[in-house]
Amino acid sequence: MEDRIQIKAKELLCGAYDLHTHTIPSHLDRALDDIDLVRQASEAGMAGVVIKNHYEPTGARAQLVNRHHFGTARAYGTVVLNHPVGGLNAYAVYSALEMGASLVFMPTRDAENCLRDASLQKNFFARPGISILDETGRLKKEVFDIMDIVKKYGAALATGHISPLESEILCREGLKRGVRMVLTHPEWYRTTVPLAIQKELARQGAWIEKCFYNLEDGSCTAAEMASHIRSIGASHCFMTTDRGQYGKALPAVAMESFIQSLLREGIRDPEIALMLREVPREVLGLK
Repeated sequence: MEDRIQIKAKELLCGAYDLHTHTIPSHLDRALDDIDLVRQASEAGMAGVVIKNHYEPTGARAQLVNRHHFGTARAYGTVVLNHPVGGLNAYAVYSALEMGASLVFMPTRDAENCLRDASLQKNFFARPGISILDETGRLKKEVFDIMDIVKKYGAALATGHISPLESEILCREGLKRGVRMVLTHPEWYRTTVPLAIQKELARQGAWIEKCFYNLEDGSCTAAEMASHIRSIGASHCFMTTDRGQYGKALPAVAMESFIQSLLREGIRDPEIALMLREVPREVLGLK
């Protein structure tokens, strides 16, 4: 049984995408650079990887790697709206999308919700937390400007590390306005979104990230993750690793482990293929 799972995981990894990885150069400790990331993904037969950096856009980096790399995997870029790019800065979004970014993330390490956690490591500068809501609890004007630009470019807007309430409000408003929305790692202890809300947002058209990091850090069990996938439906979910951290499993290896974990929990091969291939292509706007 275990041999079959290992063989099947390698087969499913072929043609897969990982839409959440971290690489060098970075302000934080990372285990591999952009070129190593794409090379290792290609060696595993993967189709693509997304390079995420909390403090700088990566669209140009992805373009450069793709220009010089000839494996099966292509790199895709992002921008994360933390303080170094001006926070909720529509100009930064416009610039990043012009430079080829495929995903825009709301604040992560600089989110007000994230900075409440004293365990956050490697804070290399003091700063106030960023909220997407004003003092009345409504979305700030800048958020609507960002949504308009993301929609114009056909990119996807992800929730990042903002609070569960902010994430729900953002997704509902974005979907209402025709923006392609991603709910980011809703099983993570800092950004936990109740299953009922995940299901409702998926029904409305949001894509729901399922993240290997959250299994390894103990935010949820493999059984819970599998149960959530069954409840939401694999056609609305995509699998990521959020890996690249120094001392942790490298992204391609982590994704293979993630596949094995879900196979052991009874998630069927076609469902995993959906979450690894078809749904990520939709998120990236490739189909």
